[in-house]
Amino acid sequence: MAALIYTLCALTCATCAWLLLRGHRRTRFRLLFWAGLCFAMLTVSNALVVADRIFLPDVSLATWRLATTLMALGLLLYGLIWEGE
Repeated sequence: MAALIYTLCALTCATCAWLLLRGHRRTRFRLLFWAGLCFAMLTVSNALVVADRIFLPDVSLATWRLATTLMALGLLLYGLIWEGE
């Protein structure tokens, strides 16, 4: 059951990233671009959760997961600060 939930979280983030980046391509609104990149990185982070918990239970990928999440939030923060002007 946990594998299904982790996978659905990753698929949800991927869908959000795709929709945001598609919206950016249509409207050229820069904040959609940064939010799309954030969700793309969150997709990678969720994929690492699936790999860490399901496929590689003996290996800890916690550092990589946290690093990708930090990069994702950094991208969104950059977009909110610099593109919000």
